[in-house]
Amino acid sequence: MAVHTQSVDEANAPPQPHASRRPPFYARLGVQIVAGIVAGVALGFIAPKLALEMKVLGDIFLRLIRMVVAPLVFLNVVLGIAAAGDLKNVGRIGLRALIYFEVLSTVALALSLVVANLSGVGAGMHLRSDAAAAAAAHAQYGKVAPMSVGHFLLTLFPDNFVGAFANGSMLQVLVIAIGFGAAVLMLRGEQRASVERALTRASECFFKFVDVIMKFAPFGAFGSIAFAIGSSGMNAVISLGYLLVVMYLSLAFFLVVVLGIVLRLSGFSVFRFLRYFRDEIFLLFATASSESALPRLFEKLERLGCSRQATGLVLPTGYAFNLDGTAVYMSLCVMFLANAYGVPLSLHQQLGLLVLMLVTSKGAATVSGGTFIVFAATVTASGMLPVEGLPILFGINRFTSQAVSICNSIGNSVATLVIAKSTGEFNEEAARDEYRRVFGTAPGKVI
Repeated sequence: MAVHTQSVDEANAPPQPHASRRPPFYARLGVQIVAGIVAGVALGFIAPKLALEMKVLGDIFLRLIRMVVAPLVFLNVVLGIAAAGDLKNVGRIGLRALIYFEVLSTVALALSLVVANLSGVGAGMHLRSDAAAAAAAHAQYGKVAPMSVGHFLLTLFPDNFVGAFANGSMLQVLVIAIGFGAAVLMLRGEQRASVERALTRASECFFKFVDVIMKFAPFGAFGSIAFAIGSSGMNAVISLGYLLVVMYLSLAFFLVVVLGIVLRLSGFSVFRFLRYFRDEIFLLFATASSESALPRLFEKLERLGCSRQATGLVLPTGYAFNLDGTAVYMSLCVMFLANAYGVPLSLHQQLGLLVLMLVTSKGAATVSGGTFIVFAATVTASGMLPVEGLPILFGINRFTSQAVSICNSIGNSVATLVIAKSTGEFNEEAARDEYRRVFGTAPGKVI
């Protein structure tokens, strides 16, 4: 009888925490994405023609992600403003974030200009400007109007509510969300509470939707990488390998050293931080799109201790105004074109280009195609560089986009963490608990 009672108790006992804490390694998203990348590389080399057909898998995944980005940004910004309690608190967080964005973007641009001058990217190619090639390049890449201040301001404001979401314009969605969030704060107690509850439930539902979409991520990674390898055969990497090496090293230096110093000043370890976001880094590398990781960054930053108001305000705003990877890319590619075509640029001219890029890099969030299209518009607007060199850089755009998207996304995650910590919107105990849950050990003095 005693034995029978013991077995019933055991059957009814709750499952032990350690039994279900970690899924099998093959069930982890990061492992599956890496497997997709490896399979895509193999297919790209073994059967290039078949690999080209796999592009549709990557395109489907990116479409699914972009479908939820705009509503997620809207909901999180509105809920962030509502959680802040009043517009004064929103302004306090927003002002610090904008100052941080401008400082880091300037550092990224200046640092990469120094690296470009020291490394001599593009030197030795001895390309010559050709009138026919210039005309063809103007026809292809000159369609994007240079991003003037007036035009940039105009792109901030949508002409209708639904259009901003339909076009996926991050800046316009931000403007709508800020206005809507301010309106929520103006509602009376019970009205405001009911609206917040409805928006919270909608946000939770969208995050569950993202979980469903992420099941397709390994296939999207496989298709994207297979197409990239199959279409280029790595010839682009070989012909412009030096530029790619310098760019990857520059972006790695910015992530580990510059952002590492920023994190350390706030009491965080950059290596532990990067390890925490390793699944998102693999996804960004595979898709070469900053948007692909945005939904998961919202979730993980909140679990890491950042408040909803800090995450909802800083992260999506950073995707529009804090594009560190884009800044590094633009500086290096400007000097690459100048060196490749033997165009001497004085320090005064380089500083002028730096200021121009500081403005135009913000436009990458307003244009479909992002970094390269805005870079093409910047080259056209400067009037100093040969536009016929743009197709050369477009040939390796896939490979540069992988590193740029990682730097942009991790840079904005760091910004969210730092601004949350500096404004008192960070829960250190939650961060320690999350690291303990993920890594199995408690962090030391430095989180």
